[in-house]
Amino acid sequence: MLPAAASLKKQGANRGAVSAFLISTPESGIDSIFITYALLDPIMTIVRPISAFITAVTAGWTENLMHRPNDSGPLQVDRSCPVDNCCDGVDCPDEVHRRHHRPGEKIAAGLRFAVTDVWGDIVGWFAVGLLLAAVITVLIPDDFMARWLGGGITSMLVMLVIGIPLYICASASTPIAAALILKGVSPGAALVFLLAGPATNVTSLTVLVGLLGKRGTLRYLLVLAVCTVAFGLLVDQLYAFLGIVPAAVIGEAAELVPEWLQYTGVAVLLLISVKPLAATFHRKSAGPKGETTFHSGFPIAPAAGPKKGEGSSCPPSCGCGH
Repeated sequence: MLPAAASLKKQGANRGAVSAFLISTPESGIDSIFITYALLDPIMTIVRPISAFITAVTAGWTENLMHRPNDSGPLQVDRSCPVDNCCDGVDCPDEVHRRHHRPGEKIAAGLRFAVTDVWGDIVGWFAVGLLLAAVITVLIPDDFMARWLGGGITSMLVMLVIGIPLYICASASTPIAAALILKGVSPGAALVFLLAGPATNVTSLTVLVGLLGKRGTLRYLLVLAVCTVAFGLLVDQLYAFLGIVPAAVIGEAAELVPEWLQYTGVAVLLLISVKPLAATFHRKSAGPKGETTFHSGFPIAPAAGPKKGEGSSCPPSCGCGH
């Protein structure tokens, strides 16, 4: 989600669109909707994605309304081709570019862009966030939630305080909410946890500062808090009006991803993080050399263009006209 948001920002998406994407994407998905229906009830199954959608739209609209971008000119999108021996930093016409690349080259270029450019932009923020998330996970007692969730708006606020920094996905939060409802927590408080938990965590907050800025991140959190608590109160009133006692089916939530694949993903993530982290450390320790630009708060090293006296190495078959 975070690399995709950074990529959207690079391609010209405004802050409101990025905010809406960051809220709507993790809060609800096909898998979490089915799990919600299995472990909770039809009301929560319908209310959960609708609440996520309205919260995301509200956050995006608020960000676009409050943020005044300092546009110095039209957006300059880098259209240069990342495939070797093609265009070499010169923009390619779309019609020509579509014809002279094989599907394998396009896939390789996309993977290289994701691993080097996008992940390299956010890996520093992500590493700091993981460290903070680990500290919070260790320091919060296991019985903290059960001790302080007594119901009412106080319970919702406690859920909000716990859910915002907690690293948990939408699917994993559903059985936790089901267990809390069985213990007497109101469905509204459970909904607050279902919305606030997946929508943000300490890891994403550090990246949000880079994507939206400090004020944008504050607006993001305020809208998320207000909307989730408001929907929680509405859900409690809905259950009371219908005279429904919320019931949950107890079941074990199996991980959707096999354990071996999880460890493989961690190993791959660590491998692709070594180079950008080392480059960032070297850049910080060596000091500024040349002009360094910033995109959405992330430091980006100056592009290495052709040296003086060197021409383009693009072959005539490229068809780019140089």
